[in-house]
Amino acid sequence: HRQQQPPQYRYQQQQSTTLHSQHSIKQSTEAYYTQEHHPYSQSNAGLVTTSITKHIMADMSSKSNGVAEAPGAPLAITIEGMQHPRAVVFMLLWYLFSAGTLFLNKYILSYQNTDPYLLCGMQMFITMLCGAMQMRYPLGCYTPTPQQTRPSNFYTRMAILGLLQLSTIFFGLVALYYVAVSFAETVKSSAPVVTVVMAWLLRGEKTGLLVLATLLPVMFGLALCSSGELSFSLMGLICALTTNVSEVVQSVVSKTVLSDKAYKYTVAELQLFPNMIGVSVQAIAWLFLMPLATIKQLQDTHVLLVVILDGICFHGQTITAYVLMSYVSPVTYSVANTTKRALLIWLSILVFGNPITFTSAIGTVMVLGGVMLYSKAKDQDQRKRQQFSIPAAHITHHYK
Repeated sequence: HRQQQPPQYRYQQQQSTTLHSQHSIKQSTEAYYTQEHHPYSQSNAGLVTTSITKHIMADMSSKSNGVAEAPGAPLAITIEGMQHPRAVVFMLLWYLFSAGTLFLNKYILSYQNTDPYLLCGMQMFITMLCGAMQMRYPLGCYTPTPQQTRPSNFYTRMAILGLLQLSTIFFGLVALYYVAVSFAETVKSSAPVVTVVMAWLLRGEKTGLLVLATLLPVMFGLALCSSGELSFSLMGLICALTTNVSEVVQSVVSKTVLSDKAYKYTVAELQLFPNMIGVSVQAIAWLFLMPLATIKQLQDTHVLLVVILDGICFHGQTITAYVLMSYVSPVTYSVANTTKRALLIWLSILVFGNPITFTSAIGTVMVLGGVMLYSKAKDQDQRKRQQFSIPAAHITHHYK
């Protein structure tokens, strides 16, 4: 029927649909400004901006798909997040792979007496091989993109990420070598403290009082854990804190890389190239610094098989984390990560039979509770900032 219509009539019909869509967006904007949803109301912080954005995105989606909605029909908006089955599946896989990596790391280091640096190199090497395989076979983790021209700073970024990942893995393994799994994971849970400090040092970012207040139970709980932990080691504590610093900086660099609009990085590339850089650096160290007897530990078939399984679990942990981040908000991811650490702490106590004092248990609960409060306070702080992002011209027009 549309093909039989004159071209001029079809153009007028398209213009009418576009004007109607723009009029609907304008009416929705004015309704939110003039009704009870005051843009400066704390309980509705960010509601105006979010509503307008959703209407515009839905309108753009309908245009790109060639769908013309009937006059007066509401725009269909779907908010999935953790309601999406894939998000739930990848979160469960993330939990499973994280538990496998953590327990295998402790088993290999403490029960097989494997050198941490050897395990670090093998872990990155196996992750590199898995990343190379997923460059060709995504296995449902990402959608392949058409051939792109890599930017000039591609390998520089990959080298920085590779060195940061090497630091994170190595110091994390050394920490596990000296202290119990539960204590190492509790120290790693204090990452929000490191995040606030690094944001202030690197970007001059100021943190709200409410967010700072939530860090007090984290620091106090960490102090209780350190004083009551039977396996306490200063070297283990320093290495665990160093892991936090490396992980925070790595997260910032990863977000910068993934937000690049000129080139769309895939999760497989972030698994292949940074680990390739890390393996190259370690190969030189192996050649000149590591005794031959240490490398010969891999001649044991049992050790070799466990190390390979450990590397596969580490690859699964990192790539499922990237996929999960694409479905949920940073706050949801942070809460899920805290819940994961809590489960790993108590599972490690059951699996390895680590003795724990009452003081250490109270400190662990305080750290985890403080991290949960931090996530909520950070979310509330971001919502408050959103309400001040509304253009002043609109506010003047409706409230003059």
